[in-house]
Amino acid sequence: MPAFEAIVRRFNRLMFRTARGIVRDDSLAQDVMQETYLRAFLSLGTWRGEAALSTWLVRIAIHVALDAQHRQARWVSLEALARQPGLSVVDAGGDLTQEFPMTHSGLSEAGPEDRAAQGQLRRLLERGIDQLPPIYRSVFILRAIEEMSVEQTAQALSVSADVVKTRYARARAMLRGLLGTDIGQPLSEFYAFDGERCDAMLATVMAAVMSAVLACARPSAPQAEESRPRGAA
Repeated sequence: MPAFEAIVRRFNRLMFRTARGIVRDDSLAQDVMQETYLRAFLSLGTWRGEAALSTWLVRIAIHVALDAQHRQARWVSLEALARQPGLSVVDAGGDLTQEFPMTHSGLSEAGPEDRAAQGQLRRLLERGIDQLPPIYRSVFILRAIEEMSVEQTAQALSVSADVVKTRYARARAMLRGLLGTDIGQPLSEFYAFDGERCDAMLATVMAAVMSAVLACARPSAPQAEESRPRGAA
């Protein structure tokens, strides 16, 4: 159990960001996290190490998030999203498989007013990211925010490296269309999941895991009947 607790703490932020790459609601993303961890615990014996543990967890989280989307009946086609007011799905131009680095501006010497402005901009950018179609939002969050490599992202999403590069370029182009400018600030603080939320998630997950363990250990009704001594009332 302590080992699994360490896994939950280590990957909470990655799981939250992965879920938010598919769903657009923080509460639903946390439900996805709980189900992901429970499935991972129950099938931990099937992980053979061919992929990194983080990649294995991301794949589970994506499947759980997609299931949640279907249950919530929130699927909207890319074409429908493209017709939404204010969302410009534009081509990035040129070779879409070419990677362009994010431009990060230093914040170490920012004063209180600068930090407040950065916080406001972060909220604006998160709203913009939430408007991206899931196939682009998931790539953008893993690449630009979680800072996974092209190869790691491709493996996690079960797509080719060129697909990751194309979707990432298009996601940035869409955001430029939404915001009127390219992103020019560090993204590592976006979709944070720490402190009390991390502790609460750990407690919820471990309670669910303990319930699952007890349920597996509890004999079923037929087994209980068979184990009862003959002649017992």
